[in-house]
Amino acid sequence: MNVNKSAELTPARLFLRSCKKTLNVVRVADSSGVKLTGGKLLSAVMAIRRVLLRDVLGVEEKCVGILLPATAASAIANLAVTMSGRTAVNLNFTTTEADMRHCVKDAGLRHVLTSKKMLERKHFDLGVEYVFLEDLKEKITNFDKIVAGVAAYVVPSALLERMIGLTRVLPSDMIAIIFTSGSTGEPKGVMLSQHNVSATVEAADQVFNIKHSDCVLGILPLFHCFGYVAAFWLPLCVTAKVVFHFNPLDARQIGELAEQHQATILFGTPTFLRGYLKRCEKEQFRTLDLVVVGAEKMPLDLAEQFLEKFGIQPSEGYGTTETSGPACVNVADHRSGNIQHRGTKLGSVGRPMPGVMARAIDPDTKKPLPSGGNGIICIKGINIMLGYLNQPEKTASVIQDGWYETGDMGFVDDEGFVHITGRLSRFSKIGGEMVPHLRIEECLLRIVEDPTNTDAGIPLAVTSVPDAKKGERLIVLHKPIGKPVKQVLNELADTGLPTLWMPSHDGFIEVEEIPILGTGKLDLKGIKQVALAFAEKDQLG
Repeated sequence: MNVNKSAELTPARLFLRSCKKTLNVVRVADSSGVKLTGGKLLSAVMAIRRVLLRDVLGVEEKCVGILLPATAASAIANLAVTMSGRTAVNLNFTTTEADMRHCVKDAGLRHVLTSKKMLERKHFDLGVEYVFLEDLKEKITNFDKIVAGVAAYVVPSALLERMIGLTRVLPSDMIAIIFTSGSTGEPKGVMLSQHNVSATVEAADQVFNIKHSDCVLGILPLFHCFGYVAAFWLPLCVTAKVVFHFNPLDARQIGELAEQHQATILFGTPTFLRGYLKRCEKEQFRTLDLVVVGAEKMPLDLAEQFLEKFGIQPSEGYGTTETSGPACVNVADHRSGNIQHRGTKLGSVGRPMPGVMARAIDPDTKKPLPSGGNGIICIKGINIMLGYLNQPEKTASVIQDGWYETGDMGFVDDEGFVHITGRLSRFSKIGGEMVPHLRIEECLLRIVEDPTNTDAGIPLAVTSVPDAKKGERLIVLHKPIGKPVKQVLNELADTGLPTLWMPSHDGFIEVEEIPILGTGKLDLKGIKQVALAFAEKDQLG
């Protein structure tokens, strides 16, 4: 693992060199039919870069917004911004307009790159100037095309890097601001460095042994760190291929893309995998060789069902935006270059990535806990963010001596595998005891989930509301479950959960949909609001 930052290549330089090695090999495709070789991709990026610098970006403009789904066009826009020496800010178009305006203001954006097609679906009034890719394309002159083509096909990599200023970009410089999902509050801008991304890419390449023949399904949005690092920069910094699709929930289309492009790698979330399990044919995923799941805890029964149908065991990983995406991961044995240690332990989120350390600390004393001790998981290493945008006090509160305090509860076992038991905010203090929502959800899912149901959504979520007697009481939001609540409670009691962890009969609330974010995560803030509204109505009633 290279830790010499002075000799480190930034992501843009890694991308440029990978394109030079694959001038006539398809590197990027998407569901609209676009297919770009390394040469054509680099040419397109260089041409858009020229137009941005000439006609759009001011000299002092450091950050550029991008409002696009995962497509070839989005990849080109991100690459052009980065190769212009600017910081990319991919905006989450699945969140509220108010949150998006907050992100625009916080990052000080003057321009947002988007497309007319994107804003035809839903117009966002963000108080900023939109720059349409369709218009940028029209501004590309024949001279721009010639210069871009010569740069891509003729000029040597080392010379081109100097010519366009990439050698002046330092590993410590910022490459992106990625806003947290806002699942528990207002989105925070996480500042990632060039080093964060390139070192994480190198670690992932080392762990997964990415091959030239690999094809990544790029179905994760680029406004999410998992998608930005693993499904965007990773394949483009090495010499793999990536196929983008704008909607990760569109299981049928994704199945067709996987079969058409012979996809070998899929990065996703449990929510997305559940949809593919129910709506994709076995033959469509026959070439998949690596499936890595993150963002939410993966139910073991989902992993077993996926293995049974598609013949591949999903590997669970773990990370946050603040850790540049993947910090820990289970590695399938056939992908692991390390034959000395086991690579996978079901129920865990794997071992820390190369260059990364993990430990658990006591929530009250903040002291490190021994192996098996349950506390707050902390991460330290190559991947820890520069800090929160415009929030130095918040940054200082979560990073101590290089250790980032994740807010997730868990433990590290004797073999170094990290286990996540829940998010600190996903515990309720009932009768003085910490009650984990995640554990209750896992038990309930095994009771209510119907394998014949073709609905790919999340069937239930556990939260809590204030209670005068016990401090808090549990609330279960659920879609129709096909069983009486009394029967569900009886089966839940048979699992051996403590009595204090049992929801009451009147704590079950049927809803049409469980609130989720565009990243596939539960919308904890939205879930809490639904529960509180129900509790208030119940009291008034």
